[in-house]
Amino acid sequence: MNKIGIFVKAQKEAIDKAKELESWLKAKEIEVFIKQNVPAPMTSKECLVENIPKAPSNLSCVVVLGGDGTFLSAIRWIQDTGVPVLGMNLGAFGFLTECSANKLFPIMEDIITGAFTTEERILLSARVLRDGEAVTCQTVLNDVVVNKEALARIAHINTYIDDYYLTTFKADGLIVATPTGSTAYSLSAGGPIVHPSLKTIILTPICPFTLTNRPLILPDTVTIKIKVDERDSNIFLTFDGQVGLQVTHEDSIVIQKAPHTIHMLRPTGLRFCDVLKGKLRWGGR
Repeated sequence: MNKIGIFVKAQKEAIDKAKELESWLKAKEIEVFIKQNVPAPMTSKECLVENIPKAPSNLSCVVVLGGDGTFLSAIRWIQDTGVPVLGMNLGAFGFLTECSANKLFPIMEDIITGAFTTEERILLSARVLRDGEAVTCQTVLNDVVVNKEALARIAHINTYIDDYYLTTFKADGLIVATPTGSTAYSLSAGGPIVHPSLKTIILTPICPFTLTNRPLILPDTVTIKIKVDERDSNIFLTFDGQVGLQVTHEDSIVIQKAPHTIHMLRPTGLRFCDVLKGKLRWGGR
């Protein structure tokens, strides 16, 4: 560990902790690169093309200080550099930032000495095609969500798997999630909890009108195409809850596994079951 990046939430508590960690690392003669999170603007009018600066590829790892939103922003910054990432929770819940910040320095000691495991997570690549051209291309760790911007009306979401028509979801929306994202919005919408090391894609309808429309788990080799119905208006597409844009029946949303993955650092002995038990308050009698 020669050079460590710190990706920090723009909040006093997090910034103070980042400065404390920076001093601690420099005392161990480790170079530090600090990046403060500036949330991307959410828009419903302009398309967003993923064209943001990447993290330096020579970082040994990136430590995220914040909540899950900060972690997702860090993934957008790391992109395809292959730099592994560790999440330290300073937020309210923290499924991605699964390590408690009060254990920051003991965990960092383990990271420096090599006492950690690395877990690979798949990403999804989503493109919006309009008149045959891609108007946006985003990479997500958690999910791509199609839903109504306003009014309590259902959307008609035509869904294709490898160009084969699957069904038209009549629902408030549709979530396309990774296993990592199975514990995010998809879980709230009644989707399954999927172990994050699995290579699958999850389709979860949001409040479906037809009760036989159930969540569906697909292999990560498929290509999913979504088109909303001509009768629907004010349809909004979001990527990891970070950025988004309006779509119409003239657009095609194409989602497939991204060509690169991310690597999450995990302290030795910390299991996914431990995270579930802690975050979801599972226990014994």
